[in-house]
Amino acid sequence: MHDTTRVLIIEDEPSLVETLQYNLVREGYEVAAATDGYGGVATATNWQPDLVLLDVMLPGIDGLEVCRRIRRVSNVPILMLTARAEEIDKVVGLELGADDYLAKPFGMRELLARIRALLRRTRPSEEVSPGAPTVEPAAVGRHVSGNLIIDTVRHEALLDGVPLELKPREYDLLLYLVEHRGMVVSRESILEQVWGWSYGGGSRTVDVHVRWLREKIEADPSTPERIQTVRGVGYRFEG
Repeated sequence: MHDTTRVLIIEDEPSLVETLQYNLVREGYEVAAATDGYGGVATATNWQPDLVLLDVMLPGIDGLEVCRRIRRVSNVPILMLTARAEEIDKVVGLELGADDYLAKPFGMRELLARIRALLRRTRPSEEVSPGAPTVEPAAVGRHVSGNLIIDTVRHEALLDGVPLELKPREYDLLLYLVEHRGMVVSRESILEQVWGWSYGGGSRTVDVHVRWLREKIEADPSTPERIQTVRGVGYRFEG
């Protein structure tokens, strides 16, 4: 673990790279930049950043392929940047392993808030940047559902005593569903509470993440017993 939080920018627009570098360094982050897809993959592999800002449209190989290749070797949080606002782009990016999406143009304050939120999810007990407020540990508690345990202190979920490999957003979604067990929660409320009010993606994003969770916690994902679909509304966690 390095002493400072490292952010890798993979973006081919020079003026945006310069703006991002200036603001991130001012916030106390250590910053590196790559201007094409191949260079981005190489830097992510060799430099080992704590977070990646990844543009979708890149020379060489595009951001979706970069995301795929980084995910093969690392669970580093990936925040994708795009000028293409179509929901399908967001869904594809999330399916390939991106943790969040931000459409251009965006405000620097929102970007910094997204970065801090992603770092908190992956490093919940640490202060994520010199200028960020101290993050208090989650309230002491364990949610138990049969052989599934969500430990909010350790920020992890265990199935049969074995830690599940959940991406930050998957953990947040699972915790939200378990905290509302027995209740029907709409896709819209899930988006607002788990992704945040400013998230621009659609409800398809929720369905994708639910499918991933089912594959990890259900005995038979095709016939789920824990995360049940309430047709036309959303989901309900049972157990």
